[in-house]
Amino acid sequence: MDEGAGWSSWPAPAKLNLFLRITGRRPDGYHALQTVFRILDWGDTVRLRCRDDGRICRIGASVPGLAEEDDLVVRAARALQEAANCGHGADIVVEKRIPTGAGLGGGSSDAATVLRALDRLWRTGLGEDRLAALGLALGADVPVFVRGRNAWAEGVGETLTPVALPPAWYLLADPGVHVNTAGLFQAAELTRNARPATMADFVSGASLGNAFEPVLRRREPAVEAVFAALATIGTPRLTGTGSGCFVEFASRESAEAAQAQIASRVDTRVVAGAARSPLLEALETGIRD
Repeated sequence: MDEGAGWSSWPAPAKLNLFLRITGRRPDGYHALQTVFRILDWGDTVRLRCRDDGRICRIGASVPGLAEEDDLVVRAARALQEAANCGHGADIVVEKRIPTGAGLGGGSSDAATVLRALDRLWRTGLGEDRLAALGLALGADVPVFVRGRNAWAEGVGETLTPVALPPAWYLLADPGVHVNTAGLFQAAELTRNARPATMADFVSGASLGNAFEPVLRRREPAVEAVFAALATIGTPRLTGTGSGCFVEFASRESAEAAQAQIASRVDTRVVAGAARSPLLEALETGIRD
């Protein structure tokens, strides 16, 4: 990739689902969900360079084997072009750190960053609400990254209520299992009729769980092994519909001490929860060279 003039870099943070419940089926056939999204101060980087010929060009594949026309970053850029009737184009490079299929929101966050950053660079001025609607057409997790705030979420994950979360650090572990989300939703043993939780339940510290955790732990020995290792230093949880596991800590020091205890058994990473997305800060301060 040419590192010359014209490129700008934008953060695409990961997320955690602090719990995930399925409370029923919607009239459209989708599952009705409840969750809290926690934005992390760590993730991918999206590099962009504007073009005058209208072409959207992905440079390198962020996911091996993923065709360009199926890549969410390309689809996001084209959706913005169409919605804004914009003749500009872009070169796109994604520097991946977020593992694929781990439930950390990598693809959705990359797409949201493309929407927000190109809206700024192309001066299309669609605004947060329209960009979130474009994002929802790409995937249920895209709107929370477009809006960039920790949120209580319902519906398919698109009905968002911002929430203030206390500072926290997370020990993340990726078992390396790429989860097929559609297949997981079809699992016969999946609990689809959980009692709807309330914000008071969450604030009180009630254990609200992740509907997919028992399914994945039974089906994937690697996930069960990581849970067993993490259980020696805290209470492990699953994020989203992926295989990523995490334990929450009140301080970086306690997270790093726990990491040292299990370093010989499982690879982990300590990351901080963000009060809001680093993408919002980048948008406020302008183009990132």
